[in-house]
Amino acid sequence: MNWNRKDLVGLRELSADEINFILETADAFKQVGTREIKKVPALRGKTLVNFFVEPSTRTRTSFELAAFRLSADVINLSASTSSLAKGETLKDTARNLEALHADILVLRHSSAGAPQFLAQRLKASVINAGDGAHEHPTQALLDLYTIREKRGKIAGLHVAIVGDILFSRVARSNIFGLVKLGARVTLVRANLKSSASPSRTRSTMSCQAPTW
Repeated sequence: MNWNRKDLVGLRELSADEINFILETADAFKQVGTREIKKVPALRGKTLVNFFVEPSTRTRTSFELAAFRLSADVINLSASTSSLAKGETLKDTARNLEALHADILVLRHSSAGAPQFLAQRLKASVINAGDGAHEHPTQALLDLYTIREKRGKIAGLHVAIVGDILFSRVARSNIFGLVKLGARVTLVRANLKSSASPSRTRSTMSCQAPTW
C-alpha cells in the first residue's frame, strides 16, 4: 500500500494496514543505522521543524537524528525561544514557519488537540510528538515495533499496561495500536498509597479500539 495521509496526529484514526506499513518501512530504515554512512536521501531538500512547546530531550533528539539521517534540514524551536513567549498564537507561529517553506512540523504541546488544530490549517505535514493527555503516536509505534520484533507478532498477544494510565498519552496510543493489530489489552492500575498489598483495577479490551 501507499501512505496517503498528510499528517500523523494519532493512531486512533489509522487502520491496521497503515500501522503495519509504518512498521515495515521502519524495518528497512533500521538497517541505515548499521551502515558506515548513516544517511539516505529520502527527505533531501525538505525542512523539518521540531516545535516543542513542552520540554523534551529524548523525543526531540530522536526526531532530529531521524531527520538528519533522512537528509532533511532541521530547525529546533521551543516555546521560550519562539514568539509564543511574546503572546503570538500557536497558529500564527506555525503559519510563519510555513511561510518560510517548512515542509514538516513536529509538534509537542501541553494541550490535547493542538496537532490536529494545526494539521487542519497548514499545508505542511504535522507530526504529533505528544499532545496533553491525548496521544503520543510515535512512541506507541516504537513500542509496537519492539513488541513485534521481540515476539514475532502482535495479533493474539495479551499485553498488560501497568501504571498511572488515565492521563497517559503513551498508554492511550498503545491501546489503539495494539487492539487494531489484534492484541488483547489489559490495563492495571496499582494503588501504591496503601502500605498493604497494592490493589489493582483491571479492565480488558479486545476486538475493537476503545472509545475514550
